[in-house]
Amino acid sequence: MRIILASGSPRRKELLQLVVPKFEIIVSKVAEKLLEGITVEEQVTNLAYKKAISVFSQTDGNRIVIGADTIVVKNGKIYGKPKDKKQAKEFIKELLEGDKEHYIITGVSILMHKDGQTKEYNTYDKVKVYLKDISDEEIESWIETGNAMDKAAAYGIQNEFCVFVEKIEGNYTTAVGLPTHKVYDIIIKNMGV
Repeated sequence: MRIILASGSPRRKELLQLVVPKFEIIVSKVAEKLLEGITVEEQVTNLAYKKAISVFSQTDGNRIVIGADTIVVKNGKIYGKPKDKKQAKEFIKELLEGDKEHYIITGVSILMHKDGQTKEYNTYDKVKVYLKDISDEEIESWIETGNAMDKAAAYGIQNEFCVFVEKIEGNYTTAVGLPTHKVYDIIIKNMGV
């Protein structure tokens, strides 16, 4: 059975290797456009599905296609990837306001075609993140690493920024970008791979 990850994220690649050792990567070219009038959980699941179905429709035969998307949200505001260093700093400062808490939500869509039948699983997982106090100098230093620019809300929990995370409630792999516990259950248990 072909297993395809519809993402070019090195983090998702590393996490999927923990679940299945062999898979291919076909990067989805789907624009990450948010829809009006749906919840954040529906947004992230919808984006994951769009990525998966895009690659699924380009391929054939028995296969499993995995799409994922991650959104950071605080007080109803969705944080995407920053467009520049100034916005990266603004994002982090906003995450530090008030209780210093926010959520990371990762949606997963897994599409399987086997012997003429197609199955579809769409779900998400949510993690609550608590940040520590971070000085302006520390924020600047973090942004200067260059690692803030390709991540939602201008940070990644899996790299140098981890020193500013007080704790998380939920699955660490969800915060990184692929909830391995859910992927395992769907692929191994539900799909029998």
